[in-house]
Amino acid sequence: MSKRFYITTAIDYVNGSPHVGNAYEKVVADTIARSRRSLGQETFFLTGVDEHGQKVQQAAAAESKEPQVYCDELATIWQALAKKLELSNDDFIRTTQPRHEAIVKAIVSQLHASGHIYKATYEGYYSLKEETFLTEKDRGPDGKFDPAYGEVVRLKEDNYYFRLKDQQAWLIDYIERNPSFIHPESRRNETLGFLKTRELEDLCITRPTARLSWGIPLPFDPNYVNWVWFDALVNYISVPAALGDPALANLPFVQSAVRSHAPTRQAPHAPPAPPSLWPPDIHVIGKDIVKFHAIYWPIMLKAMGASLPKQILAHGFWQKDGEKISKTTGNTVDPIAVADEWGVDAFRFYVLRELDIGPDGNWTDAGFRSRYQDELAHDLGNLVNRSLSMLNRYRNGVVPTASNELAAEVEKITSATKAHLEQNELQAALQTIWSLVRRGNQYVDHTAPFKLAKDPAQGPRLDEVLYNLAELCRILAVLLWPFLPSTASKIYAQLGLNAAPDKFDATRWGGLEQGHTIGTPAALFPLKEE
Repeated sequence: MSKRFYITTAIDYVNGSPHVGNAYEKVVADTIARSRRSLGQETFFLTGVDEHGQKVQQAAAAESKEPQVYCDELATIWQALAKKLELSNDDFIRTTQPRHEAIVKAIVSQLHASGHIYKATYEGYYSLKEETFLTEKDRGPDGKFDPAYGEVVRLKEDNYYFRLKDQQAWLIDYIERNPSFIHPESRRNETLGFLKTRELEDLCITRPTARLSWGIPLPFDPNYVNWVWFDALVNYISVPAALGDPALANLPFVQSAVRSHAPTRQAPHAPPAPPSLWPPDIHVIGKDIVKFHAIYWPIMLKAMGASLPKQILAHGFWQKDGEKISKTTGNTVDPIAVADEWGVDAFRFYVLRELDIGPDGNWTDAGFRSRYQDELAHDLGNLVNRSLSMLNRYRNGVVPTASNELAAEVEKITSATKAHLEQNELQAALQTIWSLVRRGNQYVDHTAPFKLAKDPAQGPRLDEVLYNLAELCRILAVLLWPFLPSTASKIYAQLGLNAAPDKFDATRWGGLEQGHTIGTPAALFPLKEE
């Protein structure tokens, strides 16, 4: 069985409501997943939520709710976000699911038995907000801890630790030998700089149940639960393992989990063959959690005996009006509210067109409105509407004889778009597609079909122009499908095409056949009143 293209997002902590950064990450991953499917690759897209940890336990207690009840309520919000954004995810992981818990327990047991985990006493600083231990190296030049850590207290307690120190040289060598492992290059350089200037401390991976009960219990010591990050990172492998990924079947922790948590077959017939997913092709994450994914996770996987992901793709942060997004100050962007008012494709377009993967971005309402009005309504919407309206008006909606006038230009642009998609260059791909949108509008202006229609002798020329415009709209729908799936489907529907515009091969010129009858054009992006 051939391996599927496997892409994941970070799983969102349920202690809070979705913001533009969460939505952006998911749209990026979804667009990559859709583009890979369009290019003919079988693809598996995973997203989900992280439900354990002290902050969740405290928030549930503040609302006088059991943690599981609290998580169940919030998980519906995040699942609704995925639906609102029209994500094409194949699975949605919740870290409270039995399939995940079984894999986490099996991994911890294997690592403990093989000597990668040991017990020791810790005395030092602890960030309650970030649920992590700190050292003197985490202090700033002024001797204080970064305010991002919130309240920092001193603790003395026994915990279990995962060995990192003896893997540092190996990891540096691996990152240097695999330059595409961490992208963009700036994040790779930061990671190497960190590894080469600081000695890794062994990682505390448990919390005593005396102060944190909301976590996956340690199978060999019931007085402890797993640290939330040691639990959360495992989601990437727990889903493929639970689905029976043949690439993982021989690993000890998978065999152990299957023995202890064998799923019950409900269907009387043979189940479908399990997907071949591992290793992940891309982990899409925010730049703030590169350390966990580029340092902790590779070392964890090596200790498990599993191969490493092919790439960690780290995106930047969003600001609002040049300032940090903050619920406290009210400087926020609600992605669901934006999608409700302007349409989900308008949201998807803005975040992908405005921000390349890597740097930080700045959301402004004026900038959003401008891109909507100028690029979506006037450029794309106007091209499709007037092209199909003229075909209906002048030829009763019947496609005339094929013409190749724009074929060479379109082929050049589709080839460039494909190259960008293969490199996950989403902003560049959109810019390239928009050069074709603008070329289409320019073609209308230069050929003036409304003038040609007034002269019967120009009938053959009008047929050529109308065919080129209709075929251009069809190809645009295919190019846009990974980015704006609803809009692409609407264009196909207005062209009277029943198939989905989800195969990149359909960008070949000449797909519209002579005699085909199109549908009724309608505004794709209605103009908003100022």
